[in-house]
Amino acid sequence: MIKRLAWLLLACILLLAAGWFVYRRLARPIPPDINVVSNWPAPAPGPAPNPPNPPSGSLSTAPSAAAEPANKKETATAETGFTLRQGETLQYNANVTKLDSTIANLKIVALEKRNSAGKSSWHLQAFAHTENPYRIVFELDDRFDSYSDAGNMTSLQYEMHLSERGQKVDSIQRMLPSPGDPAPDGMSAARVLPGTRDPLGFLEYLRGVDWSRTTEVRSPVYDGHKLYEARAVLVGKSTAVSVPAGSFNAMKIEIHVLDGGTEMKDAHFLLYLANDATRLPVLMEAVLPVATARVELTQSK
Repeated sequence: MIKRLAWLLLACILLLAAGWFVYRRLARPIPPDINVVSNWPAPAPGPAPNPPNPPSGSLSTAPSAAAEPANKKETATAETGFTLRQGETLQYNANVTKLDSTIANLKIVALEKRNSAGKSSWHLQAFAHTENPYRIVFELDDRFDSYSDAGNMTSLQYEMHLSERGQKVDSIQRMLPSPGDPAPDGMSAARVLPGTRDPLGFLEYLRGVDWSRTTEVRSPVYDGHKLYEARAVLVGKSTAVSVPAGSFNAMKIEIHVLDGGTEMKDAHFLLYLANDATRLPVLMEAVLPVATARVELTQSK
């Protein structure tokens, strides 16, 4: 029972922040060239909306062709006031309702702004570690690196450095929407849809959406192995949330994950963003068949 809860808890931690699905496949090796386009429908034909020019370091809130509001009358084109800050470090504890202690800890860092694949990008990192005594049944010490476009957080490169139950995998993948582009030496080519985000970039993208002007966005999300459709729906504009880092007035966002057009039913995901200029992800929840998993902000700096 404890082992099952640990697996489900890590689903909550890593779905939104570090590519959970690769773990369910026991971190199997990544093929040299991966075509992941076929399991998600292409964007509807027609021109993409023109995004505004965001200030330096900020996220564009104008959705791309693959990440647009469901209601096109509510376009997220206004400035949100959110600017991702270099060096921002967010620490989390993860637990489930049926266990009395922390199962794992997670850290998400906006490391630096840099050039990647010829574009200005954010280098984002996430670290996940299980805590005693649960390491006995689920030892995990992993690092994820995302290089995401500084304007819209679409993924340029995604890395997984996995150490799980004695298995180690290192994968470096360049996101390449064009089938003819070769991957640089030492990398695999992930053939993805235009506008695809990795889990870390998707989380930061959601922080930059102007939720006062739109109630839903969607995006293809690549977890390091497979392409999914993610739909984020605003279900609450002002929710009181208490976590170890403090008490917050938060926006409540429901995350729907679709695989090949069919919504995954094994968990119900919620994201709570602080309703202020920081847009801190203060709480992530997964309502699971056997328990509720919570990933709670413990410190931000």
